[in-house]
Amino acid sequence: DAVAFRQYEAALHSRVPDDYVQFLQETNGGEGFVGNAYVILWRFEELLEMNKAYQVSEYAPGLFLFGSDGGGEAFAFDTRSDSKPIVTVPFVGMELKSARPVAPNFRAFLEELFKS
Repeated sequence: DAVAFRQYEAALHSRVPDDYVQFLQETNGGEGFVGNAYVILWRFEELLEMNKAYQVSEYAPGLFLFGSDGGGEAFAFDTRSDSKPIVTVPFVGMELKSARPVAPNFRAFLEELFKS
């Protein structure tokens, strides 16, 4: 629920966008093709574990991973910006300078996937 998610954010020391919270409440992640793009959007219960497993705070501080393309790229919120834009970053060789912008927000990210 929303309260549990906001408590979770406190542990992350960051707030994620409301449209992403709503997405998780409605679907709790998902996997498959959106347009021609294959995506894996992690479940709420996996978020902290996956960010720890990939050592994001060490290699790409400020990013919050929430899924992947099913290959070598992770999708992340860039929490260093108040607008929390979506970026991709490689799992291997993960570092901030490798992050590439994808969309200004989660809704635009989903729209871009549908267009692909």
